[in-house]
Amino acid sequence: MIKVKNYNWLIIFSLIFAGEMIFSLPFHIARFFRPTLLQAFSLTNTQLGDIVFPYGVLAMLSYFPGGLLADKFSARKLMSISLFATALGGLYMSTIPEITGLYFLFGWWGMTTIFLFWAPMIKTTRKWGGEFSQGKAFGLLDGGRGLAAAIVSSLAVYILSVSFNSDINKISDTERIAAIKSIIWLYTSMTFLAGILIWLIIPDDKKEKTYNIKLKNNIKLIFSNKNIWLQAIIVICAYSAYKGLDYYSLYAVDILKMNEIEASNFVSIASYLRFAGAIAAGFLVDKYSGKKVISITFLLLVFLYLILEFINTDKINSNIIIANITVSFLAVYALRGVYFALIEETNIPVKLTGTAVGIISVLGYTPDVFFNSLAGRLLDASPGLQGYKHFFLLLVGFSTLGLLATLLITSKTKPAFSN
Repeated sequence: MIKVKNYNWLIIFSLIFAGEMIFSLPFHIARFFRPTLLQAFSLTNTQLGDIVFPYGVLAMLSYFPGGLLADKFSARKLMSISLFATALGGLYMSTIPEITGLYFLFGWWGMTTIFLFWAPMIKTTRKWGGEFSQGKAFGLLDGGRGLAAAIVSSLAVYILSVSFNSDINKISDTERIAAIKSIIWLYTSMTFLAGILIWLIIPDDKKEKTYNIKLKNNIKLIFSNKNIWLQAIIVICAYSAYKGLDYYSLYAVDILKMNEIEASNFVSIASYLRFAGAIAAGFLVDKYSGKKVISITFLLLVFLYLILEFINTDKINSNIIIANITVSFLAVYALRGVYFALIEETNIPVKLTGTAVGIISVLGYTPDVFFNSLAGRLLDASPGLQGYKHFFLLLVGFSTLGLLATLLITSKTKPAFSN
């Protein structure tokens, strides 16, 4: 571990970079390069959605025990191991395995990206923010992660464009496979680099006396706290909206008639909004409250998705649709940036952050289990615009539920936990 004077900003930088790179292999390639990925691996939307299913199941099983470990062991060691193990999966993906191999690979990533990583990252970020800067801390984390994703994806888009030497409309399967391999190697190397950075920068945790005789009582109190379950619902809905962004590059190709490079570039550029959206939301949370900011953002998403559901793309300028999509990117990124700030707002003790995050995340990230399979089937069952209308109606439902859950959150309550 590096020891330098005033290295707090190095800590948040390493959390930002590692926090995004660990998810780059299982998610970035499909998000930014979905049309190319589908053809290179000879997959349908339904198959690609189903491949993510084992990731979701293993991740869901990893959140709670991972949260308990985060309250007991060094975040530095846990996160480094996770990053190195995830990078190993990237080496296997670069061999372009068959669909069975992809099922096992995503199951592996379900464990490596969550079990030893997720709760330690959230807990370390909460500690960095202190009592009065939770919006700032989580806004910087997710906004910075978005900036890291955008920068690396821009580099990956450049690699894609260089790999396609011939006419974009006459790309061969060999060229697509070579391009996707280069992109996989890029993300694999970045993930490994993030593991080194975490090992060098993040300090070892001071031992906390959390595993005492009162721990079981505290866990029971967490389970009985309605705010925990409402936060889980909020995360489910916000994360479903986030998963929905994975389909925008395909929407750009199928409906807006962009080519593969144009669609990837559009989504890559839009991902820069994550930095602005998350950080702005973070500062608004510190000034007002997480409940207010999250409620307004969910309401905005309901409105945006309803427009996309009812709009006739043949009778409206595509720039209007692009503007709508761009604002929805911004709103989703704002939600992603601040929903964990509610942990401080609802007075969950710092020493039980890992446990609380584990419980919230078990339910909150279940979209990793069902969303891709559901969305893929909606699109394949009704090819073209009708399938996307069903897709956006699904997102309307999640956003409405998220709004209702947020309005029911009770903030600034007296803590009901023993010390």
